[in-house]
Amino acid sequence: MYQRILVPVDGSPTSTRGLDEAISIAKLTQGRLRLLHVIDELSFALAMDAYSGYAGDWLNVLRDKGRKLLEDGKAAAQAAGVEADIVLCDTFSSSVHEQVTEEARKWSADLIVVGTHGRRGVGRFVMGSSAEYILRYATMPVLLVRAQEARTKAESEVAASKLELPSAALSFE
Repeated sequence: MYQRILVPVDGSPTSTRGLDEAISIAKLTQGRLRLLHVIDELSFALAMDAYSGYAGDWLNVLRDKGRKLLEDGKAAAQAAGVEADIVLCDTFSSSVHEQVTEEARKWSADLIVVGTHGRRGVGRFVMGSSAEYILRYATMPVLLVRAQEARTKAESEVAASKLELPSAALSFE
């Protein structure tokens, strides 16, 4: 059960939560991971905006960052004793969700694990949801891992009042 787990990663904290969950599942099932990073038109456009003063090759910058993301994820999986391989999609041939579901189909994935922000209402309408599309179009099970809820003001104040020593052995409140 769940021997081949596909995990789309984009470097966000939400994506990292999805990866962490996938690693936990793979450890339990003695499964393996395939980490997938997709460079699409939106990420290319955002890079052009972010690097507007940069006269270099934006696509190669995105490829380098994507490879680094994938290698870091693979290292995290291997550190946990989980086999992982990586795939970088930069063809601009289709949307992110289409590339994710196609890779899952080609690789015969048993499960797709996706980190999601869990947006609702107008935020979901405006931002869209790759996770929702993956859930709709995938032919195999999909696990959506929600982003951590934002801390309440009281929780933030408690967290700010703690002093942690570098050894993390003690904390003062």
